[in-house]
Amino acid sequence: MEASKAFFGSGLFYWAGVLTVAYFVWRILYHVVNGVRLWVMGDAQAVGPHLGAWAVITGATDGIGKAYTEELARRGMKVVLISRSQEKLDQVASEISEKFKVETKTIVADFEDQETVYDKIKEGLEGLEIGILVNNVGASYSYPQYFLEITDLDKVIDRLININVLSVCKMTRLVLPRMLERSKGVIVNMSSFAGYNPFPFVTLYSATKAFVDFFSRGLNAEYKKHGVIVQSVQPYLVKTKMSKIRKQSFFVPTPEIFVKYALNTVGLETQTSGYPTHSLLAWISRALPKWYRTKLMVDLCLKARAHNLKKLKEN
Repeated sequence: MEASKAFFGSGLFYWAGVLTVAYFVWRILYHVVNGVRLWVMGDAQAVGPHLGAWAVITGATDGIGKAYTEELARRGMKVVLISRSQEKLDQVASEISEKFKVETKTIVADFEDQETVYDKIKEGLEGLEIGILVNNVGASYSYPQYFLEITDLDKVIDRLININVLSVCKMTRLVLPRMLERSKGVIVNMSSFAGYNPFPFVTLYSATKAFVDFFSRGLNAEYKKHGVIVQSVQPYLVKTKMSKIRKQSFFVPTPEIFVKYALNTVGLETQTSGYPTHSLLAWISRALPKWYRTKLMVDLCLKARAHNLKKLKEN
């Protein structure tokens, strides 16, 4: 009897160990296979003129928005560029027309102005067969700050909500009905790594980007079966004016490189980091305890805040 108990006990531990090892091996293999599927193979055919002749991009004259505009034009799509400055719009539209030989259209729009901007955009998009909308326009803090320290706080609240939240909802409202009529289309909404976890000291920005992520994933669940894909993109740092990073690195791609990877995940991931090393950072973040994640973000933002305050005093 004692021998059988010992054998049963040792056998139980043995199989528990086997199952544990098998689980971790399966998890590793899953991530490897999924990584190859996303970042090596991708799906370069998912986005193109077959969705519709036109691509619409907000915040199209700089950074990630400009890179989306160029990449979609490279894939043969006509592009509607939406931004605040007619001068910049004309310059980028001219460059794209000359380089990629596609038709372009520009719409001047300041998304801080919620009174008339969407009527103007609706008029500008009238009659266009829109295959993809990229809701890229965004605004953030000048540097990390305590919420109540922000200068003109009421204006900043309105600005970030109008640009980061309201624009996504309103632009989606404008293009989604026609996509549903044709049972095809893609809406890409630019969230942020800061929308993945609460990000202290850029709290309002973080919260608006979390809204974009939830809104996107919810809409995708509603409309994917009707032929429309809604994707949330949550990048880490990219070399743009908004990030204020001047040098490319392993974790900080140029907008052009980032967008090439991000577009190839359409149809493969509803929620994506958009870039291989950003996906790695997201995976590491998920593996860390929440309290430690928060501590890291607090420490990071306080250092950035101190650095910016020092520069302001020097100037």
